[in-house]
Amino acid sequence: MQRRGFHGRGGGHERWKPSRPYHVALEDSYVRARWDEINALCKLNSIPFNATGEKIRDGGLWCVYEFTWQMDAIMFWDRFEGRWLRGNEFHYPERPKDLPAMKPLTNWPKFDPRNARG
Repeated sequence: MQRRGFHGRGGGHERWKPSRPYHVALEDSYVRARWDEINALCKLNSIPFNATGEKIRDGGLWCVYEFTWQMDAIMFWDRFEGRWLRGNEFHYPERPKDLPAMKPLTNWPKFDPRNARG
């Protein structure tokens, strides 16, 4: 079932693969500080994510990830404070009311910004 407001990125760029139409951007420092947690949560929840290598400068530096399945992209977007992409712009859809939560990591240390990599 397709969720309203969460459209594919659309055409217009040679790196945007039709097989992975959903794109989510995460702020670079957020990814660097939480990479291990992001990677572990995606593996635990069977959410395959792939960095496109694209970087966007818009109030910070944003790293773009691509997804085949809309629900994987929505769960990633929601859990990791992402920005949904349509074309070259950030899109701010409303969070679906019935969005399933990711399975949590057990025994994972709480994030401490003092320990973040810079």
